[in-house]
Amino acid sequence: MKTFFKDIFEYHHHFNQKLIEQLQTHKNEFPERTLPLFSHCLNAHQIWNARITDKEKFGVHEEHTLEKCKHLDRKNYEETLQILEERRLEEKIIYANSKGSEFSNSIQEVLFHIANHFSHHKGQIISDFRQSGIEPIVTDYIFYKR
Repeated sequence: MKTFFKDIFEYHHHFNQKLIEQLQTHKNEFPERTLPLFSHCLNAHQIWNARITDKEKFGVHEEHTLEKCKHLDRKNYEETLQILEERRLEEKIIYANSKGSEFSNSIQEVLFHIANHFSHHKGQIISDFRQSGIEPIVTDYIFYKR
């Protein structure tokens, strides 16, 4: 299962970097919500990693420059690989959400949530590109595996 998660996070990292490049190319053409949405995805990944590793967390809605997004995505990816290397997937973590409510989930559940969260918002970002007349890159997993 760890191999599966490494593959999924490699896939997301690969296309996040490609999307950042496309955003840089079209920085004056995409809707106002696109960069905050992309920043939110990266913030959420960092927050979940920090919940697992007990490190300081970002704010959910902090906005970053595209250059910072590129760096943050790489850092998130490396941190996730380290979690996969050092922790057990079935290990439960206890954490508080942004409203202070406490929950417990396995690392496997958290990692699946992060990957699914990326997929959801990546679709919204692709839609933003299309609505702005920008032909988005193909980000389908099967395309990545070809």
